[in-house]
Amino acid sequence: MSENENQSAAQPPAVQEKVSLWSLFWIFAKIGAMTFGGGYAMLPIITRELCENRDWLTEDEIMDYFAIGQCTPGVIAVNTATFTGRKMRGIAGGIVASLGIVFPSIVIITAIASLLRNFAHLQPVQDALAGIRVCVCILILNAVIKLWKSAVVDIPALIMFIVIFLASVFFDISPIIMVVAAGVCGILLKGRKQEQAAIEAASDAVYEGKTDVPVGKSANSASAEGAAAQNSPDGKEAR
Repeated sequence: MSENENQSAAQPPAVQEKVSLWSLFWIFAKIGAMTFGGGYAMLPIITRELCENRDWLTEDEIMDYFAIGQCTPGVIAVNTATFTGRKMRGIAGGIVASLGIVFPSIVIITAIASLLRNFAHLQPVQDALAGIRVCVCILILNAVIKLWKSAVVDIPALIMFIVIFLASVFFDISPIIMVVAAGVCGILLKGRKQEQAAIEAASDAVYEGKTDVPVGKSANSASAEGAAAQNSPDGKEAR
């Protein structure tokens, strides 16, 4: 294989080549610069920017990134940026996106750290921070509502939501344990649904005459009767 072919094979898919590293850095830098209140307050802005405005991610993908980012080390917004950059432009994209989302915070905090003590006691500053906290609550609530609509889609998901909510409110349980437990429950429920769908499909096929196996007769017994019929002298089914 030639060197050009090796380079071509190492490149991301065509849809990813449309996104430059500078675009990744700039988009996440804007998210980091315009968001107050920490990682959770960034979630609705990240969702709108990546899913609605740019179609870089689907809603299922962004929810998966949020879930994984919650149970891995680091801030959830930074982890989401890393996953998104990795998808769009590989390892370099993950690094650039992560640097982009933390760069504004580093610059701003460094600039105001020495001045904060001089202004934090002022009443206008305290009032402004109180208003920002209210806005942060609304942003987080908005993210929860959007995630609710796409995640809680049936009765088992609703039951899981209620159980995890009560566990988080009344018990001191690590978020990692809750995420892992929810993942296990999701696997079990999904497997159960697939099994039920297969049974229903087989039943429909029997009643619609799409299979030669009568209701109540297994495939093994049908195969045995067919073999006995072929081995009988007159070619009829053995009695």
